[in-house]
Amino acid sequence: NTKYSFSVDKAQLRNNKQPKKMSSMIKLPSCMLSVNSSSFSIKSSIFPKSISFSSSHFNNFKNPFLNSKTPMENQSFSVLSASKPQNGAVIQDSSFQGSESFFRSVLGNMEAIYLNKNPTAKAILELIRSADGDQICYDHFAFRTFGVNGHGIDSMSKFFLDFGYERREELRFPAKKLKAFWFSPPKVSTSSRGSGVHGPLPRIFISELLVDQLSPEAQEIIKKYTNISHCGKEYAALASAFGILTWEKPSYSEFQLLARESEYAAWTLVNGYALNHVTISTHRLASHLRSIGNLNQFIEENGFNLNSEGGILKVSPDGLLLQSSTVADSTYFEFSDGITEAVPCSYIEFAERLVLPQYKDLPAEKVEEFHRRDGFEVGNADKIFESTSKDQLTRRAA
Repeated sequence: NTKYSFSVDKAQLRNNKQPKKMSSMIKLPSCMLSVNSSSFSIKSSIFPKSISFSSSHFNNFKNPFLNSKTPMENQSFSVLSASKPQNGAVIQDSSFQGSESFFRSVLGNMEAIYLNKNPTAKAILELIRSADGDQICYDHFAFRTFGVNGHGIDSMSKFFLDFGYERREELRFPAKKLKAFWFSPPKVSTSSRGSGVHGPLPRIFISELLVDQLSPEAQEIIKKYTNISHCGKEYAALASAFGILTWEKPSYSEFQLLARESEYAAWTLVNGYALNHVTISTHRLASHLRSIGNLNQFIEENGFNLNSEGGILKVSPDGLLLQSSTVADSTYFEFSDGITEAVPCSYIEFAERLVLPQYKDLPAEKVEEFHRRDGFEVGNADKIFESTSKDQLTRRAA
């Protein structure tokens, strides 16, 4: 059962006009309120049909719109909506917009492309499942973009915003000429007790290269390919789900020029909107691996290299956000001039969010995700970006 409350102006109702003032306790998408002298109706995408009421519904307490003797010019009324799916389960309160199964399928396609191209990530997920069980939850998904010609953060974030995600804090990385936003997931109607993309919805972290701060030569290359992409920016999520570029393949010389100035730019030129990394939520694991220190040791003992930039473990200033990541895989890429060379792909990250000080006395079984440190940290993220750097890839090869 969900209660929707609206505030309307009596004077407008008497004149048979659409109320100007209308508010709800939760977001009510595409809601239209129609009023006339004998009835009013509510029509919204969340209701299967328009809900109508005649003035006789209010006879017992005097029609609050037309007959009320109260001197107040603003009146309020509420609608109680109950939804029941075919299986008989009651739908929980949800801020999710649209079809959850469709959205999760898109995330699943992004994940499948990512795992097929990045054997390290796939192997580590399988390794953790073998030691801890199948309950693996994602902390966040991350994407990289070019901040020019409409191909920046907004091009990818639109998909997530449409399904109920909310934009949160901005992060700046001046030395790398980057900025980023993270997006918090909506509440969903399911229990979210599944694994991976079928578990709790991940946060989203999207960064963009501030192209106008690069050299004229680098800007020219990036603008060339984003111009070729043209309306491809409208289909960023589709490109990620299919694992394809929205522009044509670049030449190897163009890739090299960008790599010398910005390794982020070179990575994005050949990977486009592909998942840059997924992050395992370590504190949601069941075994001793829920401690990120234990997990890091477990991963290294099994022969995988972790990003050593700034130390294996990246710790936020408040000590509550702990992160680490592998070094990116490489893959062979055939450039437009016929040259085939190894280029960096993606990596996998691990994050442990500790309980906030005000909740430190909660029993462990009572701790929920909202009791833990949220958000991201510039210092941590700056080092995590290095997972695709030449220095880290060279160290891995050695």
